Amino acid sequence: MASQAKFAEPEAPFAVERVLLGAHPAIVKLRALVERVAPTEVTVLITGESGTGKEVVAQAIHALSPRSRQPFVPVNCAAIPHELLESEMFGHERGAFTGAAASRHGLLTTADRGTIFLDEIGEMVNGLQAKLLRVLEDGVVRPVGADRATRIDVRVIAASNVDLAEAVAKGAFRKDLFYRLQVVPIVIAPLRERRSDIPLLTEHFLGRIRDRTPGREIAISREAMVALWSYDWPGNVRELENMVERLAILCEGSIIDTSILPEYLVAGARPATAPIAVKLSDGPVNLNNLVRELEGRLINDALKQTGGNKQAASRLLGLKRTTFSAKLRRCGVIAPAALDDGEED
Repeated sequence: MASQAKFAEPEAPFAVERVLLGAHPAIVKLRALVERVAPTEVTVLITGESGTGKEVVAQAIHALSPRSRQPFVPVNCAAIPHELLESEMFGHERGAFTGAAASRHGLLTTADRGTIFLDEIGEMVNGLQAKLLRVLEDGVVRPVGADRATRIDVRVIAASNVDLAEAVAKGAFRKDLFYRLQVVPIVIAPLRERRSDIPLLTEHFLGRIRDRTPGREIAISREAMVALWSYDWPGNVRELENMVERLAILCEGSIIDTSILPEYLVAGARPATAPIAVKLSDGPVNLNNLVRELEGRLINDALKQTGGNKQAASRLLGLKRTTFSAKLRRCGVIAPAALDDGEED
């Protein structure tokens, strides 16, 4: 049940842009932050919806750090039963509990001199949170049943798909541990907020399929790409990757078209633009941010309705082509070439 240590010994220099793919401003900023924080020793708290790639970000931080040739140990705190997580994390002495026939090192010790990645940290029970806090503050681990602690040198990267600040407010997560973990907070945007990266990611996944099956040429039609681009992907990048794998299996020829797409993708299961409700009585607002958000939503909807044709979308919104292109960049809704109409800005 314990996670296995992974030793990173790259043959070539690690390139963060190869694992954190995308051209959207959100992913560009994410790569820059990863490169800035990786050489340090600070703890990092990564937040984002399921499927956004939190472990990929953690692996990138480790690979770019001075610890890159030491163990990277991922631990899913939600996958290990609460009654076993302490032993898995801290280890135990022989006879510490029923079934402990021999002493065993924990995952924190396994990660010594390397990095431990604690995914779904919000699932950790309060008592174990206190023990983890001591590791962060003092650098010592006390196995279950041991009468003395062992000093370790480990970098901790934690992740959560829930709002830990809200969990702190409800008393479900220790405030002191929360602040100790998020020395540097990293927030990963969901795929629906950077949908201009969907064609690039889709082509990347298709490329991996072509590499696994030499001689097979497979591509995706423009109409099918528009359908993928229009969907909100609640499962984020992981869901998109699984969908591309599925479509490649179902495709009988060399072109993935809309005939094999699930109905909810063909229908464009993206809700209509929701109104932005703001009351000045609720407090100060940032008008520029609100205008940019509304523009981004309307631009996305216009591109969806026109099948990605920027010229048609600009006419739909009553804008000059040059003005429309400038708003695309300012709002971060960068229309990819795969959906473009072929004209130069």
